[in-house]
Amino acid sequence: MRRRASREASIMKRIACLYRWTLGALSLAMIFSTGLAQSAGARDFDFYVLALSWSPGFCESVEGARAQCEPGRGHGFVVHGLWPQYEQGYPSDCPGPRTPSRVALEKAQGLFPDEGLARYEWRKHGVCSGKSPSDYFADVARARAAVTIPPLFAEPTSDQRIAPIDVERAFYAANPRLRPGMMAVSCRRGVLDEVRICLSKDLREFRACPEVARRGCRAREISAPAPL
Repeated sequence: MRRRASREASIMKRIACLYRWTLGALSLAMIFSTGLAQSAGARDFDFYVLALSWSPGFCESVEGARAQCEPGRGHGFVVHGLWPQYEQGYPSDCPGPRTPSRVALEKAQGLFPDEGLARYEWRKHGVCSGKSPSDYFADVARARAAVTIPPLFAEPTSDQRIAPIDVERAFYAANPRLRPGMMAVSCRRGVLDEVRICLSKDLREFRACPEVARRGCRAREISAPAPL
C-alpha cells in the first residue's frame, strides 16, 4: 500500500510539473506573439490621413497659449499630423523610439507650427508608420506638398460663413484628383477646425476613406475666421 501511495504521489508531482511547464510555455508564446503583432501593427495599416489644421478656428476653440496661436503669425492651414489609418480605426502609441533626433526634427521644420507638435505627432502616430523619424517627417513633407490649398483659404482678409460641403468643394476644385469621400471637414463649436485628406500608403494618390468621411462636420454652416 505504501509503495502504491508513493508511486501515485510521484505521478501526481510529475503531472503538476508538466502542467506548470505547459502554462509557462503558453505564456511565453503569448508574449512572443503579442510582440510580433505589435511590431507588425506598426506597419500594417491601410492608408494615411493628412490633417491640416485651420489655425484661426483651432485657436478660437482650444484654450492655452500655443506658438500656433501667437498674434501676428498669420497662420492659415498648417500640418496637424500624418496619421496611419485602418479602414476602421487607427493605430496609435505603437512600440518604438519615442524621441526623434535633432537631424530628424530638422526635416519637420516649416511643416508643423512648432517643434513640440512635431514631437508629439511622432510619438502618437509616426511610430506606427514603421519608419524612422527622418523618413516619417519626409513623408509628412511629401503629403503636404501633394495638397493645394484653395484660393478661398490662401490669403483671406475677413471672417467667412461657409457650409462644410463648400469647403470640400473648394478643395476638390484646387485638387482635381481629389473626389467626394476622400476627405472630411472637421468643426468644433460651429467653427472650422481642420480638414482631413486621405492618401494611399505610398502618398501617390488620394483615396476613398468612408469612415473618415462619415465623421465630417454635420453643421449646415460654420465660421472660418481670418488669420490674425
